[in-house]
Order: sequence, then C-alpha cells, then structure tokens
Amino acid sequence: MDQLAVGIAWYVVFLLSTTVHEAAHAWVAMRGGDLTAYEGGQVSLDPMPHIQRSPFGMVVIPLLSFALNGFMMGWASAPYDPVWARAHPHRAAKMALAGPAANLALVVVAALLIRSAIAMEFLTWPTHLSFISLVGSPDEAGAGEAIALTLSLLFSMNLLMVVLNLIPLPPLDGSSAIGLFLSEENALRVQEWMAQPALAMFGIMGAFFLVGRIFWPVYLLAVGWLYPELSP
Repeated sequence: MDQLAVGIAWYVVFLLSTTVHEAAHAWVAMRGGDLTAYEGGQVSLDPMPHIQRSPFGMVVIPLLSFALNGFMMGWASAPYDPVWARAHPHRAAKMALAGPAANLALVVVAALLIRSAIAMEFLTWPTHLSFISLVGSPDEAGAGEAIALTLSLLFSMNLLMVVLNLIPLPPLDGSSAIGLFLSEENALRVQEWMAQPALAMFGIMGAFFLVGRIFWPVYLLAVGWLYPELSP
C-alpha cells in the first residue's frame, strides 16, 4: 500500500477516535448539567465542530507528524464550565473518564470486527504483529489490505489513547478522573491542585516519558486477549 493510502487510513482513524473521545466528554458533561460543550456543538460524532475548535491539533499536527515521522498524533478539547466542575467534582471526574472509556469501547469494537472478519475468511491471521498490522488480508493490494490496516489502527490507536489519557498527570484525563474515587471535598482539592498551569508542562513531559513504558506491556496483554490462540 502506498504512503498516501496509509496516511489516509491513519487520518480517518485519528479523526474517528478523537471525535468519539471528545463527544463522550461533552455528552457526559451535558448529562451532568453542563451545557457548554453541547451549545458549542461538541456533543456530536461529526468531526467538524471538533476541528473548528482545535484546527491545529485536529488537522495541522496530525498531518505534519505523519509526514515527518510516519506516526500520527494530535489533540482536541471539549469545553466545559469550570464553575460547574468545582460545584460538582464527581460529575467532572465522570466527564474526564468518559473519553478514555469511549476509546476502550472502540478497542472492543475493533477486536470484534477483526475476529468476525477472520471467522468469515474475509481477513486472515496476521503474518506478523505490529501497531499497524494486527490482521492480514488475502487481498494484498486492494480493499482487503485497506480494511486490515484500518482495523489494526482502530484497535492500536484507541488502546494508546486509553493508556495515555489515564496517566494521572495534568492535563490528561486521568488527573481529573482520580476525583471519582475520593470524597467530593477531597476531589475538589485534587481538582484545584491539578489545575495549576505550571503543572501542565511537567505533566506533558512526564506523560511523554511514561507512555511508552506503560503502553507496550498493556498492548501485549491486549493482543493476547485478541488472539488467545497465540498465547503460550
């Protein structure tokens, strides 16, 4: 498959995964009484409202990172009312957890599609396992190959988003989700402490250092769940 086709598959999966992640944040916030993201159009699986809010993170950086490194990364954000979050720290924690939970659901969907496609002999067992190659195709230069790549990316990219966003460092979702396991009073204290602007830079640096060390062991466990036949 040529590089342009691979890049299109990456971007389609990135758009879907990021849009679902942010829409989940927005939907749970709406259900919890904060209409900020709803009024901004973010309670939607249409990527355009998310692109309009974060064009740099949703378009420029993903395409640039793929062109330079062959790996796509980016970001988006669903707005919320900080006054609401302070008044309802547990609801804010649920909002934070909703994004990674949505990505985990997409991992499960990708796994079911992969196993179903293999069972129907539309796709094949992988000849080798990697981030972009979790399932094979008898059609090595057509739709089958494109579908195999897309499903592999859907599984891998969403698992990466789950792991990354659950690291409990600001500004990642895991730092806010901690509050769900604390009393409302303590959750508010953690929320206010995590909101310090200076912590965000250290949090991003720490996440960059930790994510690879956490992700690959989790990835191997997930692949073992996807293909229990390959487990020793």
